Amino acid sequence: MMTTIAEVMTPDVTVVAPQDTIQKAAKMMAEWNVGALPVCDGKKLIGMLTDRDIAVRAVPTGKAPADIRVSDIMSKEVRWCFADQQMGEVLQEMGSEQVRRIPVLNRNSMELVGIVSLGDFAARWNAHVDKTMQKISTPSAPVRPAPH
Repeated sequence: MMTTIAEVMTPDVTVVAPQDTIQKAAKMMAEWNVGALPVCDGKKLIGMLTDRDIAVRAVPTGKAPADIRVSDIMSKEVRWCFADQQMGEVLQEMGSEQVRRIPVLNRNSMELVGIVSLGDFAARWNAHVDKTMQKISTPSAPVRPAPH
């Protein structure tokens, strides 16, 4: 029998609201020792906020962390998977999209039910994680604004 995401995901994920400040989000990241938080409106996933988002989108503005809302800098284009999907399918997508963690939704309600990371997979399916890590670690072209 194939293993589903529900069997390896981390349930009951800490989330941040779009109207929260990045100061609050950064404190939550430090408290939970995580580098990413799903952004939810209730249980509906609307984005992701990473420590990198804070570093490259918020810090350069020069604004105080208490004056910047999560919705101002979160990533709105979020890759996600369903709890009943097979591990191999999700690992393949993570490798091709170069992501290390992915929110998990309930297929029926489309609500956030967890998050799965490469670390979660590593404990169950080591050989396939190695292949995915290679794909994720291959440098891609940086996204930079066009010169003026």
